[in-house]
Amino acid sequence: MNKFMLGAAAVALTLAVSPAFAQDDSGVKLNLGGHFKGYVNYTNEDDVHAVDILRHTEVHFGGETTLDNGLTVGAHIETYADAGDSFEVDESYVYFAGSWGRVNFGDEDGAAYLLQVAAPSADDNIDGIRQYISPSVLGGIDYANDIARHSDKVTYLTPVYSGFQAGVSYTPEATGTSRALAGNGTLDTDFAYDDVWEVAARYEGMVQNVGVILGAGYTSANNDVEEWNAGVDLDIGAFGLGVIYTNFDDNDTDVDTWVVGGDYTTGPYKLGISYLNSDGDVDSLDANAEVDRYTGGVVYTYGPGMTFRGSVAYTEADASVGSVSGDDDATTVTLGTQINF
Repeated sequence: MNKFMLGAAAVALTLAVSPAFAQDDSGVKLNLGGHFKGYVNYTNEDDVHAVDILRHTEVHFGGETTLDNGLTVGAHIETYADAGDSFEVDESYVYFAGSWGRVNFGDEDGAAYLLQVAAPSADDNIDGIRQYISPSVLGGIDYANDIARHSDKVTYLTPVYSGFQAGVSYTPEATGTSRALAGNGTLDTDFAYDDVWEVAARYEGMVQNVGVILGAGYTSANNDVEEWNAGVDLDIGAFGLGVIYTNFDDNDTDVDTWVVGGDYTTGPYKLGISYLNSDGDVDSLDANAEVDRYTGGVVYTYGPGMTFRGSVAYTEADASVGSVSGDDDATTVTLGTQINF
């Protein structure tokens, strides 16, 4: 697999330095984008404010150009823009793409997440593959396979052939920080995932009148850390149905997560429901924690890139450490908007 990744990187760099000129002498031009996700949330749970405002804002910078030889070169930077974030960089990477596929280089999600199948949701900010808004302190949980998310990596994605696409990623150190001035990382660190490999495959197509998305991914890191996922999403007319399973195992901790979701689209409205179950064990502590979350909601598109969103969720958590156990629950009502710019 090392030879495969080195070969992919070599192809990208060879194309990048071969004689070719942009069609526009100004080269790559900067563009600006991002999103605002803002909600008013009511929560019925212990020791929590009943009403609060929750939001997540990002500003995106980037640009790309296509050279005369067909090579597309681009860069993408994402920053957090909410109070207290200090305009912190979330992602920063460059990419090279052509008929041979695409190479990402830098701080970007890996293949296991980029090709992961998502189930239909009530509001994908709340019960989607990656959670951006957590209306309950019990419900801060999603099913993204992204243990090397905020770390520099190289990823190769194949072109899409007859609906099939595959990808592979390598992350030397999943520490979440750039090593530009720090030199190479030290070996045998106890608190970082080293040598993270990700492989994934995905299919999107039609089987008779049914839209089908199938996918699976596998991640392996040092110290026998493993994570994998498998999922299917079906679209039958206006109806969607999906089932996802993912597992994380680092010898001491084992977490199984199931997600089932469905939605119905009519005009500018999408009605959705989902159920998530996450069951985790920590052997060294003789501990277990299980979370069940039920969510229903509606998303209304009122303009290009603009949606109103409302959802209701019930979350129940049970935990035990040795002979001591406890449980808690929360009911939440969330109303908000997302604006992409």
